[in-house]
Amino acid sequence: MNNPTSSRRKLLKQMGLGIGLAASSSLPASAAERAGVTSKTKQLLKTDVLVVGGGPAGIGAALGAARTGVKTLLIESCGFFGGVAAWSLGMPINQMRPERKPRSEIHELVIEKLLAYGEQSIYIGQHQLYCNVDYLKVAVLDALDEVGCKYLVHLSAADAVVEGNRVTGVVVSTKQGLATISAKVVVDCTGDADIAYFAGAETMMETKEPRMPSTLLLGMANVSPEQIRRVNMRKIADAARSKYPLLPKSWRLKPVSNCSHYWINHTGTRDIGQFDMTDPFERSEAECVSRRQALQMTCAMREFGGDELKEIELVATNPRIAVRETRRVKGSYILTEEDAVKGRTFEDVIAWRSGYLDLMGYKFTKMMIHDVPYRSILPEKVDALLTAGRCISATHVSMAAGKSMGNCVATGHAAGLAAAMAAKKGIQPRELKVAQLQDALRKDGVDLKMGGKIQVNVSGDRGV
Repeated sequence: MNNPTSSRRKLLKQMGLGIGLAASSSLPASAAERAGVTSKTKQLLKTDVLVVGGGPAGIGAALGAARTGVKTLLIESCGFFGGVAAWSLGMPINQMRPERKPRSEIHELVIEKLLAYGEQSIYIGQHQLYCNVDYLKVAVLDALDEVGCKYLVHLSAADAVVEGNRVTGVVVSTKQGLATISAKVVVDCTGDADIAYFAGAETMMETKEPRMPSTLLLGMANVSPEQIRRVNMRKIADAARSKYPLLPKSWRLKPVSNCSHYWINHTGTRDIGQFDMTDPFERSEAECVSRRQALQMTCAMREFGGDELKEIELVATNPRIAVRETRRVKGSYILTEEDAVKGRTFEDVIAWRSGYLDLMGYKFTKMMIHDVPYRSILPEKVDALLTAGRCISATHVSMAAGKSMGNCVATGHAAGLAAAMAAKKGIQPRELKVAQLQDALRKDGVDLKMGGKIQVNVSGDRGV
């Protein structure tokens, strides 16, 4: 378990991020000092609920909170929302409609906005959405606009503002310098538990067991389904590895929505080495070596794929490497592998997780649908903060049981709704009566009695 240290703030100063905007700070001196901001740092905005991170969890949280009428702001470091769902060039958004059944009004709102753009935007599988990501980016904006959620892109969270043990806002890095956003409640949907870590909450990250690999996905064109079916990627990789040593063991080309181009997901950095994606030096190394890997994969297919792949073209890669595992927040309950395998239920259930327990090459087993308790989205000691997505309180293996994006939307929905209810009542999220949150979730179409069930048609993978 890790606690934040002064090294992060030293790094910010070394990077020139200690220079703020030419406006006076409204923060108390103690809060400003702890946040590492100066008297020149201005307050950018005030809101009731601040959602940090615009991936599936953040989208769920923002939609869940804003639908209650509470003033909600969603911020994202990229230029668009969707997280890995939007970076990944076509990777399915799994567990959005398990067994082809609606999961909640929040999940369905995103699907509704995608369907409005026609068949090229989305293909719906057994439980997953295969999307053209550029339609997805706009569909998310449409959903946010419908519920009245405000949003800003190109804002990176640099620190948390903390008074006592309560988070009162977030420091963001902008093109005009550092600024603060004040909020009654913050929802950490960063994936890496950044806000919780900055605020001094206890976090967890394995150092002994292998971490799941990060991946830079590829977009490919100028190849047909028939050509793809006639090649064996493992044989191509084996034949080409002496020339292209960064090649993964194998990979597959899969179609994007109802379009004529393809995407490749693979185990990325697994065979290259272990990377701590919260370390700025290791993350930079992983990002850069992955870009070399993408070119080597393309060259290998063109040179060793025979007539079928000699004209294949690389048309895109992720704007940034897709990370599967970093820090998780320590809550008063830590979800375990046993919870997932046995389909455990809890009285304070606020979401459920379905799919496979998948550690991407290290472990792949079936599991049962299982509950997420409210205690697992609350940091153990820090107030005015909730977590959602892959950084909730869970063990290394249990986190892999919930990383499917539909599951992240679900925990985000619950966290956003809890944040809005707490902000309305003027109480801390841990003071919220769980029964009231559960009633609100049911009104939003969430079935809180799914835990313990066996999911059918769990894979439903779509080939070429």
